[in-house]
Amino acid sequence: MHRYYLARQAIFDGDIKVVGYELLYRAIGTDSTQAHDRDQATSQVLLNTLIELGLARIVGDHRAFINLGRSFILNHQLLPPPSDQIILEVRESTVGDEETVTAVRALKERGYTLALDDFVYDEERRLLLDLADIVKLDLRSLPRETIEQHVAALKQHHVLLAAEKIETMDEFDWCKQSGFDYFQGFFLDRPRIISGKRAPVNRLNCLRLMTRLHDPNCTVDDLEKVIGQDVTLSYKLLQYINSAAFPTTRAIESIRHAIVYLGEDEVRRWASMLALANLDDKPGELLMTSLTRSKMCELLAENAGTGNRRSAFVVGLFSTLDAIMDSKLEEVLKTLPLTNEIVDALPAHSGPYGEALSCTLAYEHADWDRVKYNGLPRETISELYIQSIEWSEVAIHQLGDRR
Repeated sequence: MHRYYLARQAIFDGDIKVVGYELLYRAIGTDSTQAHDRDQATSQVLLNTLIELGLARIVGDHRAFINLGRSFILNHQLLPPPSDQIILEVRESTVGDEETVTAVRALKERGYTLALDDFVYDEERRLLLDLADIVKLDLRSLPRETIEQHVAALKQHHVLLAAEKIETMDEFDWCKQSGFDYFQGFFLDRPRIISGKRAPVNRLNCLRLMTRLHDPNCTVDDLEKVIGQDVTLSYKLLQYINSAAFPTTRAIESIRHAIVYLGEDEVRRWASMLALANLDDKPGELLMTSLTRSKMCELLAENAGTGNRRSAFVVGLFSTLDAIMDSKLEEVLKTLPLTNEIVDALPAHSGPYGEALSCTLAYEHADWDRVKYNGLPRETISELYIQSIEWSEVAIHQLGDRR
């Protein structure tokens, strides 16, 4: 397990009510804002917000302000879909040519809410103001007289104005009197560190997934195979679906169902975020156990004709989530949009999927009295377990896992 870090700083209205939080990159184990580049910082913030903790747990019902580096502006297909909760902060210094202005316009046309950060007003930037919903002015970089002129000019563009880096009561009162709508700074709230535990992703698996996603002949079956062979990828896919950006109306029944629900474009965005985050490899033995159990449960359901074999696969695959997430299985399952049959099967081993998992675990521990499933002969169960091991070994070899 690895810890991840980000910070959030509240943004208030004139009545000192929170309207949102700016989400900020923090280097691992420190309060440092330094990253190798802005794109890495953006990918880490997006990953930690949408996949690890979830937007609701970080900002609740409030808005999340996320800074964009230039590459994310130019490659907006890497971003999650537009949401009323997500505000994209575009640094004014990154938009200095026609290409980036065109990309910002594309973000607006996709439906994103845009904020211009560190803005300095002049007539040449009028086009950017036509695309912006919020404009942020830095009190530390502009004198008060200039800020007053900016506010007067910007009010004509019908944008909301946010004052940032407010450090005293006098500055807060002055900003209110000057006509600002939102307020941010150390006087009101300092950035607060949020951390948690991240299940490490096999970087090679993630790259293989991205390769398949960019193959024009790629099918849903191909994606299901690659994602289904990695328990952490499967888990993070469901976490992504369960973020505020994807309000599910149906419980997810299988990895295939999750892929179809999202669509190939959204799966590509999700995989790209994981790859850009530069995560570490996970333990190989735990992978082997997960794959063997998943295939065994699938084969048991298939041979006995009990339920959906893909749902049985998910039960076996997620049976090691407690070890991977270093948390109680029941707590982890609360964060995933799974069917009741799958949820009940994992902790309680109830229903046909739970019975398949119970049979698999009994075989693992040589508890022969409990090695039984829906009347299948013991010899058949033994053969299915051998097939499961063989399949897992081949899958790991194909993935290039270095155990």
